[in-house]
Amino acid sequence: MAEIAESGGGGHGKGGKKRAKKQSTRVDMTPMVDLAFLLLTFFVLTSTFSKPKSMELSLPAEPPPGSPPPPEVKNGVTFLLTKDDRIFYYVGQFYAAGNEKGLPPTDLKETNFSPDGLHKLLTEQNKWAIDEIKGLTEKNKNKLLADTTYKRMAVDATADTRAITVLIKTDDQATYKNAIDMLDELKICNVGKRVLGVEMMATEYALLQEKIK
Repeated sequence: MAEIAESGGGGHGKGGKKRAKKQSTRVDMTPMVDLAFLLLTFFVLTSTFSKPKSMELSLPAEPPPGSPPPPEVKNGVTFLLTKDDRIFYYVGQFYAAGNEKGLPPTDLKETNFSPDGLHKLLTEQNKWAIDEIKGLTEKNKNKLLADTTYKRMAVDATADTRAITVLIKTDDQATYKNAIDMLDELKICNVGKRVLGVEMMATEYALLQEKIK
């Protein structure tokens, strides 16, 4: 609280005039400090701290002995990570040379982590899902879709059969950094079906070794 202190005044000067008393104001800051601590305590207790964000990841289960080969992946793109930050990939099913179906053997193509490399490739391959989510985002911004409905429909779009499925395979010379960078790029490009941890087939590995010689 404020207090007004009066200084002694008074005497008479020339002509018998009485001088006015001097006054000074002192503000007590104790209530202000108490209020500041109360507000600080309130905001600390009611604030929501940043929560760590995680990425959903599908890891395949180990198939039992004697089980049939897995079915073909529809709209699949397989990436093979190896040394020196190199990325090789193929679209669709892998066919070795001289396969039983008589189909042309798979040819590995190379890309990189540049915007004109991996990002452009995923954007082109996953164009349907990206356009679908972009349309849902516009509806959500215009209040045509509730937030919960928007999130559910966005997840459904990435899981649709028209969206791509990405398989990431690494050899013993690939780095964790490359695998993490790959997962980050998949998240940016709205790739919802992604599988990591699949072991490279012997035919894939042999073809990869030919490419990196």
